[in-house]
Amino acid sequence: MSKKAIFVLLIGVLLFSACKAKDAESTEAPDVETTQEVTEVATEEVTETEIILDGGTMPCSTTYDYETTTEADYYQAIVDQLPPLSLEDDWIRGNPDAPITIFEYADFQCSACVYFASYTETLLHYFPESIKVVFRHLPLASIHDKAYLSGMAGEAAGAQGKFWEMHDLLYENQGVWFYYTDEEFIDWARSQAEALGLDGDQFEADMLDADARAALEALGTERISMGMNYTPFVVFNDRIYSDNLPDLFSLISISQYDGYEECPPWVINQDNAYTAILRTDVGNIEIELYPDAAPLAVNSFVFLAQEGWFDDLYFHNVTEDYVAIAGDPSGMGVMTPGYTFVDEISDDLSFDGIGVVGMANSGTDKNGSQFFITLAPQSDLDGLYTIFGQVTEESLAVLDEIALRDDTTAVDFEDATVIYDVEIIGN
Repeated sequence: MSKKAIFVLLIGVLLFSACKAKDAESTEAPDVETTQEVTEVATEEVTETEIILDGGTMPCSTTYDYETTTEADYYQAIVDQLPPLSLEDDWIRGNPDAPITIFEYADFQCSACVYFASYTETLLHYFPESIKVVFRHLPLASIHDKAYLSGMAGEAAGAQGKFWEMHDLLYENQGVWFYYTDEEFIDWARSQAEALGLDGDQFEADMLDADARAALEALGTERISMGMNYTPFVVFNDRIYSDNLPDLFSLISISQYDGYEECPPWVINQDNAYTAILRTDVGNIEIELYPDAAPLAVNSFVFLAQEGWFDDLYFHNVTEDYVAIAGDPSGMGVMTPGYTFVDEISDDLSFDGIGVVGMANSGTDKNGSQFFITLAPQSDLDGLYTIFGQVTEESLAVLDEIALRDDTTAVDFEDATVIYDVEIIGN
């Protein structure tokens, strides 16, 4: 399975599943108005007059500039009360100096936590310098009979330097021990500890230590009483992860691919004509840009091209007689430049021909750096994606040379078509 498919699958699972404590109604988010709103300029319709008069930055939404829900605000208030990262006391995996910290408050008997652990393992594999993962206990004893005992197994292994190894074994084998009795689980956990090279007697003594168990129970009770009533309870840096926000890949883009924490400046003039020349390993692709119809898309594209964002990138997803997609420095089809901007749909433009250039997006008004070129008429895309350019007649033949690539099955970029750089010519 490709990296993109793994990310999409696991995100989908997390959005629709979680383990929630019984009798949690008393700690659910109250019905109050949202307290955080999107900056108006990021969501309002942008007119040509506004753009011409604006000499500062282009309207966009940055990584933390998004509208939160009432529920997210409720949980964010809880996050604000949680202790900061402790290099001495927390269980940390990954680069300790990584700029992105993923806090996972979890229960080893929670099925949704298994998927999240797989997700973070994948992230650590592909982005080892950008991410560190912190595990903190949130045992849901009201629904999991071995919530405390499995947590104690993790701590007992940690006392001998093998917390993360036991962490992985507990999740990987959850289906094995889930319905065990306490006695059966203790025997199983000890056998796993000994297989890791741990002292079995010491491990079992630590796992059954009454004082440590009482401390874990008190910690769980405290966190649930705060309103942390589900697992995995996930925090990215200091923000609650809710409704797929904040966008983790924007954070990774900023830290690993020199993405942007702020909206780009205006670098175009709508009175000018612009041509983009994509220099690729199969020939040059010349694109006439449409600053009048899609000033945001063109400005962002020109800005990123001038910054070198598109240099040495692949067409990472190319489907015969459909489209060729590029613009993601990771080649996974998941990255943004760190900001997004709204759609600019024009009734006067259509994907009804070959070589129409549009913005790929992750949803309505979620345009970033990824773009696509039609390889055949695709009128069914009209109204869904911003059109901001057209490949010139002289360059259309080059499109036939772009290598096909299915990013849901490809495991590397061998034979993929490379964009060496993008030159912008203003007239």
